[in-house]
Amino acid sequence: QVQLVESGGGLVQPGGSLRLSCAASGRIFSIYAMGWYRQAPGAQRELVATIIRGGVTNYADSVRGRFTISSDNALNAVYLQMNSLKLNDTAVYYCHLKSQMFNDYWGQGTQVTVSS
Repeated sequence: QVQLVESGGGLVQPGGSLRLSCAASGRIFSIYAMGWYRQAPGAQRELVATIIRGGVTNYADSVRGRFTISSDNALNAVYLQMNSLKLNDTAVYYCHLKSQMFNDYWGQGTQVTVSS
């Protein structure tokens, strides 16, 4: 079984920054990609950013240029640096891992609230 533990969420003012971290542990045989999704109240879960093991990244249009995803393959960890945060970035952010066998694993989520 694979466990994903997120940290770094919190309350921040518009224009501020936060850094999310996620560490994977357990029976990790091979990772294809890791990433972040988010879900705002009343909305569907949506992609924020992903990073494939080789380093290729993908971002949602709404965060491109403001958020940066990175990873540490040795630690099986993924990070999300969020700058210039906006009110509509408020959501629960979920860490995601896709294995080489294309199994999906999710973290428990961490709340990010952008408010003045």
